[in-house]
Amino acid sequence: MKKVFKNVLCTTDLSDFSNMSVFYGAALARVFEAKVHLCHVIDLPIVSVHGEAFTYPPDYVQTLREDALQQMENLMQPLGLNWEPHVEMGAIAPAVSALAGAIRADLVISASHGRSGLKRLLLGSVAEQLLRTIRTPYLVLTAPENPDEDVAFRKITPKTVASYTLKKILVGSDFSPDSANALSYGLSLAQDFQSEIHLVHVAEPFAYADALVPDLMSAEVQTDLNVLLTGRLEALVPVEARNWCVVKTVCLAGKPYEELVTYADSQSVEMIILGIRGRGLVETFLLGSTTDRVIRRASCPVLAVGPQAEGSR
Repeated sequence: MKKVFKNVLCTTDLSDFSNMSVFYGAALARVFEAKVHLCHVIDLPIVSVHGEAFTYPPDYVQTLREDALQQMENLMQPLGLNWEPHVEMGAIAPAVSALAGAIRADLVISASHGRSGLKRLLLGSVAEQLLRTIRTPYLVLTAPENPDEDVAFRKITPKTVASYTLKKILVGSDFSPDSANALSYGLSLAQDFQSEIHLVHVAEPFAYADALVPDLMSAEVQTDLNVLLTGRLEALVPVEARNWCVVKTVCLAGKPYEELVTYADSQSVEMIILGIRGRGLVETFLLGSTTDRVIRRASCPVLAVGPQAEGSR
């Protein structure tokens, strides 16, 4: 089913990196003839004075609003698009989620600063909170650990918005309904941009243990399994889709998040699309999902789509 993007919600804290979401959203909105909703959230810290919460003076808050609106105008005016500013107050993730629902956003875009080491597993961010709560396809740009790294989304600037192309899209598949939804979005975008689709399944050895025992390392068994999985991937692609895009099916082995990121880098993929699903609290905090981990490591934008996105419009 063709995906229609009428309202694109871009979030920014008005920093240079965060504004990348604005340029990326503008590039997509131009192709879709969509309206851009630009959101900045004023999240003032709660200060306690002698046991009582401190209230910020109205004039101070109004000055922050006016300054944000002026910066947003400076960002959007050169792009010549249909857009609307939104300056919200409060905690960022709940404010963005509420706004996405209120404007019936078809896509939310934000930038998330990358982290390394233990922080990747234990510390949440606004992007991760949105990933768990938002009811809209969510495109995340993650800052590289090396600020000088030439990542795919940094090629989009105000001057290149009008000429933006999306040549290669990677869609991860584990044959679940969630990944089928991801493929649906991938094929729709490929139709808009005439993109090449790389449909990738990563086989984790333990997941296929029953099929491989007793001869776990048999090259013959592994070849047969690869043929079987490749056939399943091929069957996921509608016949008519091959009229507007080239689809490459690929089977890899290892940890999904590592293999997907490595493959995307090796093929110069410009967007990764993955499905997400609900998870329990323990898994969310201690394990993370493949989608979480790919977002943290990918050098290109990652579009996360949940099961609730299908048929929600």
